[in-house]
Formats: sequence, structure tokens, C-alpha cells
Amino acid sequence: MAMLILIRGAGELASGIAYRLNHAGLKVILTELEKPLAIRRTVAFSEAVYEGQWTIEGISAKLVKDPTDTLKVLQVMAKGIIPVLIDPQGEAITSLHPTVLVDARMLKQTVELIPTRINLIIGLGPGYVTGKNCHAAIETQRGHTLGRIYWEGAPLADTKVPDSVGEYREQRVLRAPVNGIFHPQVNIADHVETGQLIALVEDQPLVAAFPGVVRGLLRDGFYVTQNLKIGDIDPRDNPQYCSLISDKALAIGGAVLEAILSKPNLRPYLWA
Repeated sequence: MAMLILIRGAGELASGIAYRLNHAGLKVILTELEKPLAIRRTVAFSEAVYEGQWTIEGISAKLVKDPTDTLKVLQVMAKGIIPVLIDPQGEAITSLHPTVLVDARMLKQTVELIPTRINLIIGLGPGYVTGKNCHAAIETQRGHTLGRIYWEGAPLADTKVPDSVGEYREQRVLRAPVNGIFHPQVNIADHVETGQLIALVEDQPLVAAFPGVVRGLLRDGFYVTQNLKIGDIDPRDNPQYCSLISDKALAIGGAVLEAILSKPNLRPYLWA
């Protein structure tokens, strides 16, 4: 029986993992919320939930609404397309019996152990401790240990500080000024200048702190809470970065692939 890898989450990091595993010839399924809140939407397969199908760097994903419809999932995979399931409760874990489970939801809090027996559970970032709620954990914080696999211990704790891009850190992250309905006034990949209006939350403006490219932006019409991350600006000012999987996502994807390949008991399932 072929190895089946289920990834919980279909945001930027999860999509980078799915991209690398798919290129390696492995069978991947993604699960998502009914209304995903991805910011870097152009490189997130979660957009398939809204658009029906979404393509990133030549790899396509397609929405399957019923997470228990195993036949439909298999039909989509047979076409070389990654299925995206609306499955916040993880029903597909029971119905599809994956060989490997990767939790890429980036909850950044303690995650309970999955009760179902799975050959390999891989957790991303804070909230995972090997031997307690996963078999392996992967470092997601930028720095010397990014992408490192922990077979013992846990990744670094959440710093609650965004990664720096150039000289900017907190300033590049766009956060809701108040509670209310979010209405963007620009698009992803647009160039913006300092002080330019980016979005309105109710009637409160959100403006750019420096010139750059809008790299991420929440979808229009969402109700947001004050201080929620709703977008980001890239000071490198290169719109091509908006459609390319990031170095961080690719590094973590490579770590997931290494973790899978390093388990001798899983090798008989490879590409079966």
C-alpha cells in the first residue's frame, strides 16, 4: 500500500511542505478550516477552499468538501492534484488512515496527542514535544536551527516577535486597529508608499509604515479582532516574491521529507 501523508493546515508553510513532498513523488492531502485566514494567499493552497482549485509554482490543489469521501480524494490524487479537505475536526485522519501526519497549523500552543495510531507524527514549531504529542518536531523559528528535526526535546518557544526582513520587523506586519469588518484597499503584489492606505477596518484606516510590496493580505469582508495579523509588507519591493514559495517554507518542507525518509520502517511504503 502506498504511503499517504496528511498535512493539517494549508497555509504558507503547509503548502511549502506539500509542494516539496509532491515533487518527490509522495501522495499528499491537506486539510483546512471552513474559512481559512491565510495572509500570504498567493502561495497557500488554502485558497482552493474559496476558488475550488489553486496552483502554486506548477502544482495544483483541488477542494474536496467531504473529508470522508475517500473515493473522491483518491480520484483527485490520481490526476496528480493535491486534495484540500475542509476538515477542522480531523475526521480524515480516521477515514483515510494516513501513514504520516504533519501538523502545520502553527497553533503555537500545546497540542493534544492524536488518539489514532499513526506510523509517524511530525509537529511544526512551538506546542510540540517529542515523545508526548509527536514522534518528531521541526524548528520553525528563523536562525541557525531553522528546519532542524528534533527526535528528542522540542522546538524553541514562541517569541511572539515577527521575523525580520531587512531592517524591519514589527513594522512590516499589518494588524487590525480595531474590531470590525476588514476591507483591503490594495492587492497582493502592489507597491505601496509610506503612509498609503492599505485597508479599512470599519472606518479606521491602516497605512503603510514604509515603502515596499504588499506580500500578504487577508481576504475582503472578514470580521477581524483588534491586533489580528491581516497582512504584511516586504521592504525588498520585489513583486515576484509574492508568487514564490519562501525559503523558510522550502527549508521546513525539506526537513519533513528528511524525517520521513530517515525512518526505515516507512521505506517499504515509499512510492508503492
